[in-house]
Amino acid sequence: MTENRFLPYMTALGYSMIFGMSFMFTKIGLGYMTTLQLIAYRFLVAAITMQVLRAFKLIRLNFKGKDLKLVIMTAIFQPVLYFFFEVEGVNLTTSSQAGLMVSLVPVTTAIGARIFLKERLKLIQIMFIILSVGGVIVINVLNDSSGLGGNTLGLMFLTMSVISGTLYSLSSKRASSQFTPVEITYTMMTIGAIVFNGTLLARSLFEGTLAVYFQPLTNPEVYGPILYLGLLSSVVAFFFLNFTISRIPVSQSAIFGNLVTVFAILAGVFILNEPFGTKDVIGAAMIVTGVWGTLYFGSRKKRVRA
Repeated sequence: MTENRFLPYMTALGYSMIFGMSFMFTKIGLGYMTTLQLIAYRFLVAAITMQVLRAFKLIRLNFKGKDLKLVIMTAIFQPVLYFFFEVEGVNLTTSSQAGLMVSLVPVTTAIGARIFLKERLKLIQIMFIILSVGGVIVINVLNDSSGLGGNTLGLMFLTMSVISGTLYSLSSKRASSQFTPVEITYTMMTIGAIVFNGTLLARSLFEGTLAVYFQPLTNPEVYGPILYLGLLSSVVAFFFLNFTISRIPVSQSAIFGNLVTVFAILAGVFILNEPFGTKDVIGAAMIVTGVWGTLYFGSRKKRVRA
């Protein structure tokens, strides 16, 4: 009983840590290939891995008699639409703007969960969510001298990525009533691989040669980032995320997304020897406190009812 109660929070910490580390591997990978190539290879590895696990009966899938629209819609929101809008938005804006917009996902998810899933948050939980978002603002915005002004189209793309991320959480919660986390993750990886690799192949053919598709794979330096992003940051992390969403309110599972910023900073400091300033300490403390408060007062309400 104790293990089952804490397991969703352990998987939430797990996917936050994996996603946080992924920024470092993404940065390395983009030194050798384009964004589209990296995303396409990532989900190709993820989809192949899921197929191998299925072939060896290490995972069980049963889609018979279930409403496939639920799980397909989940996969369209994430990774397809979310990655498209986020990548385009980041390309047209600054990292601080992207970090700020993505940090709004817990807020929009909480609003969506209240409207569509009838989940309720106490006022003090809302305050802690805002505190966590404030921590992301401190880290991303105050450390960037470029400020908040920027490309309007880029901000629109980032807004659409926030909406896609929110709808993914709500759709995954709905889908979890019929599908297991493994089935949801399998569908996400498969559709992601088809869409992004199809787009990359089409672009390669448009440019007149398939060499564009295969060229980065001749460099052994790309395999580390691709394997990390494909195996850990896609298969494992999204399974953890779908499992977490299926077990606890989405308004609580979404708040863990802000911890990704903290783990990304820690990876940069201890692995890449990046600077760690006062604003990072303050922002990280605000994020961790916000996550703790949101979860504590949510679980406290459940204990009182019990």
